[in-house]
Amino acid sequence: MKLIKQGAEAKIYLAEFEEFFGVTLLPGERVIVKHRIPKRYRIEEIDVKLRKERTIREARILHRAKKFGVNCPHVYEVDIKDMKIAMEFINGFRLKEHLEGIPIEERLKICREIGRQVARLHGAGIVHGDLTTSNMILKEGKVYLIDFGLADFDSTLEARGVDLHLLQRAMESTHYTWAEKGFNAVLDGYGESLDEEARREIEEKLEEIESRGRYRERSWVG
Repeated sequence: MKLIKQGAEAKIYLAEFEEFFGVTLLPGERVIVKHRIPKRYRIEEIDVKLRKERTIREARILHRAKKFGVNCPHVYEVDIKDMKIAMEFINGFRLKEHLEGIPIEERLKICREIGRQVARLHGAGIVHGDLTTSNMILKEGKVYLIDFGLADFDSTLEARGVDLHLLQRAMESTHYTWAEKGFNAVLDGYGESLDEEARREIEEKLEEIESRGRYRERSWVG
């Protein structure tokens, strides 16, 4: 078992399935184990309740996303006693780095696929909550969405718009030299997976969210 990431809410381990649950899907198969850790600053009863709710919610979200055709980790086991989820290890290239090392045509092709995956997720009534290319893996030509710790069940246009707006801002920060073309390709894929009406609605919502941000900035400066 190897700790590969520690966030505010959970520790992420790379392990063999049998290390935690006594069985294997394939000999030596590696899995991701997400352990929501206790928070000492919270009252114990509240802490247990929150960690349990979030663990169950994340597992349900991943199951529903998978059902709707989203490329995301398969959930193998949920341990409510210790607040752990064992899920598929997506062994591929993290898009944050991979996109910067390939020709622009390939980048835009991958961005269109990102848009298709996000559209499927939104079509399932789910928002990711942390859409960045750091939370996307390319494996065998397929884009996988990972890290659903901030995801939620929400089918409103506002929530979907905020989800994509966060991705747009993340791309502007990380992939600033080609972010505009890349995000337009994301919207192309989004419209392809749903329909042009859905794309028009989401673009209008993105403009509204952006204008609200500019208004707050002007108000702050003023």
